[in-house]
This record gives sequence, C-alpha cells and structure tokens, in this order.
Amino acid sequence: MEKFKNKVALITGGTKGIGRGVAEALLELGMNVAITSRTITAAEKAAEELNKNGKGKALGVKADVRSMESQIQAVDAVIAEFGQIDVLVANAGLGHFASIEDMTVDQWQETIDTNLTGVFYSVKASLNALKQSKGYIFTISSLAGTNFFANGSAYNASKFGLTGFSQAIMLDLRQDDIKVSTIMPGSVATHFNGNEPTNKDDWKIQSEDIGELVVDLLKMNPRTLPSKIEVRPSKPPKK
Repeated sequence: MEKFKNKVALITGGTKGIGRGVAEALLELGMNVAITSRTITAAEKAAEELNKNGKGKALGVKADVRSMESQIQAVDAVIAEFGQIDVLVANAGLGHFASIEDMTVDQWQETIDTNLTGVFYSVKASLNALKQSKGYIFTISSLAGTNFFANGSAYNASKFGLTGFSQAIMLDLRQDDIKVSTIMPGSVATHFNGNEPTNKDDWKIQSEDIGELVVDLLKMNPRTLPSKIEVRPSKPPKK
C-alpha cells in the first residue's frame, strides 16, 4: 500500500523468529526495516537475506536491549539511515525455566533485564522519534503474561510485567497519537530458547502469522485500537 512506502520500523531481536516474520511482512508492504541483534554479524546477515525479497530496505544494527545507551545508539543509527521511526516492535526476549529453588540470580536478572527492562529502554530511546511520526509501538508479550505455570517464575514475572507496562504506556501515549498494542502469542514455531522448528511444529503459530497480525493492526482505522491481543494455535494436539 502506498501509505506504507518509505515508512520505517525498528525491530529488536529481528534476525529470526517472530521478529524476522514481522520484518518480512513490513518489507512486503514497502516499509524500510531496521533489525537488531547483539552481534553485528547476525544482524547484517539477516538484513542481506531480507533485502533479496522485500520491497523496502533492511538495515542490520548491533544493539543490546539490556543497555539504554545501546538502544539510544540503535535509534540514532536508524534515524541516520532512514530519517525517522514510524513503528517500534519490541520483540527481543529469552526464557529461563526452572523451579525457584534452581533459578539462579543471573538467570532471573537476565530474564527481567531482557524481557521487561529492555522494552522500557527500547520505548524510551524511540519516544521522541515516535512522537514526531505519530507512530505505533508493538510489544511482544506472551500468554505467559496472564497464565502462570510451574518453573515459570522469571518468565511469568517478566511477561506479566510487560503486559502491564504495555497497557500503562498505551494510556500515557494515546493523547500524543502514538498507538500501543501488546501481542500475546501462545506456542510459536521459532528458535526460542534453543528450539529448532521442525514439521512436527506445523500446528503451532508461525512467525509469519504474527507478521500478518502486525500488518492488519497497522491497516486498522486510526480511531480504533486493539490494545491487547491474545493469539493461540487453532488446534493444538490433544494431551
């Protein structure tokens, strides 16, 4: 669509999985996309692959969401390349799963720093640019942000927190014409937590499905805001 041509999205953790699926969908719209990774090699390799197919341009950026300084540098790099940021997809995340007895302090801290504080940093660093563009923020939470489970203390805490954070900033920013939606997927066929997707994962949500959802939300009439969207596989295997 013409209205998306030359618009710019910044996607944290965009080299694979959900972030990659969203990047592909936005590039197909004609948007330019910056994807971040903690290693520049991964970011540039993914951008090179994306540039073979998309209608827009992909840029790889080295950034660590756990650092505010790194997020500011990423935003500066995107603006230097494209001149603006219209969409932020705060997607970078990880999971450590263990009982509270076995959960280490380092695992707890890394989970909260990445999944929750990292989103705060990404939003904070992008805010001035998004105010100028009257942009859209997508946070990628999880059904684990409303449903707790054993061995999920760190992950549940980070995603419950992210869901609450996202809804609060939605209220903070809507008078600035900035939209905020949090997407809460269930089982997704990605490389999350060291998983290697196979044909056995066909029943799961696919990363391109989340990309399609983001596109649908961007196309929605601006008077309407789906602020929290739960996404599930249609027919998971019987247990």
